[in-house]
Amino acid sequence: MRESIGFLELNSIAKGVEAADIVLKTADVRLISAKAGCPGKYYLLFCGDVAAVRSSLEAGEQIGGDHVVDSCLIPRVHPQVIKAINMANMPDNLNAIGVMEFYSVTASVYGADAAVKAADVELVEVRLGTGIGGKSFVILTGEVAAVRESIECGVNSPNAKGMVVSKVVIPNPHPELLDSLM
Repeated sequence: MRESIGFLELNSIAKGVEAADIVLKTADVRLISAKAGCPGKYYLLFCGDVAAVRSSLEAGEQIGGDHVVDSCLIPRVHPQVIKAINMANMPDNLNAIGVMEFYSVTASVYGADAAVKAADVELVEVRLGTGIGGKSFVILTGEVAAVRESIECGVNSPNAKGMVVSKVVIPNPHPELLDSLM
């Protein structure tokens, strides 16, 4: 069974910590990540079954109040998304690479999920706004045609539209570039 994820982005670190506490106390969810990021935001990512994630997300939004920047619930998220957010998914072979860059952290989660469900690709990383001014990006790899299809689906997913900064597909990346991604 695929899990669901909930994501909450707040513009207050203190309220973010409080929201994380209530999210964990409200329902049976597991914390994937809770951390401060740029520029002074707090990002909270958790998983569980749909009903638990929905209840916890609603409780976190209520506690966060006016400090909530964005939130999302993705039922049946692709397992690669969670691995890539934790930077625990380094494919054996990096073929063509694709990069999607977003203004919104939430848009990158939606974009990554749509991209990996669209074609036979592997997510390398989903960077959620830490150390990059609150923006986010997704790196994936696969055959050129699959990477192109995934990137198009990712940047055009309904919840990512309007938040895209840029996208690229590099068919034959230089080996030193690949080394820098590892």
